[in-house]
Amino acid sequence: MSTSSFSQTLRAIRWIAAAMVLVIAVSFAIQMTRQQPPARTPVNIGGPFTLTDTSGKTVTEADFLGKPMLIYFGYSYCPDVCPYALQMMASALDTLGKDKDRITPVFVSVDPERDTPENLAVYVRSSSFPDGLVGLTGTLEQIKAIAKAYAVYFKKVGEGEDYIMDHTSAMFLMDKDGKYVAVFTHSSSVDDIAKCLRRHLDGKRC
Repeated sequence: MSTSSFSQTLRAIRWIAAAMVLVIAVSFAIQMTRQQPPARTPVNIGGPFTLTDTSGKTVTEADFLGKPMLIYFGYSYCPDVCPYALQMMASALDTLGKDKDRITPVFVSVDPERDTPENLAVYVRSSSFPDGLVGLTGTLEQIKAIAKAYAVYFKKVGEGEDYIMDHTSAMFLMDKDGKYVAVFTHSSSVDDIAKCLRRHLDGKRC
């Protein structure tokens, strides 16, 4: 084969290869444009519950419909984590000014053995906690049921009167219909929580 013929053959091979790459690229682009974005998986947090408030009255999730709810699970004998979380809740709500009354702050005890309605009534009135903080307790089975609904873990650790409760430390924002909106942990700042609350009240996503 002459040098001229070899060069022509090489150029032809290159053109064919380039054409194949172009066809593959166009085909891939068409397939990508046809793909639908994946559907968002709904977060299965929240649900029906039956508990007791600090006045001894039985309440259910229906009693909290109509207003967003900011809910935290803990216990009144908690030495530091729970008070800190409730103080964060109070600070975030305070940034809303008068609009903080549009959100119901709730504290659910995971220690029904010690957190009677009477004890909780005193605890939730701390000046460091949110104004109007609702304290809820119940039987162990009732607490297990709501903890499961909110994917919250808790376990009694130790014996005697000084036992502690190991538990998930998370704060949940639920909308006025009891649907999950957002979750906050100790890595969340007061500003993070406040911004999300404001956006939710303004009808925007966090």
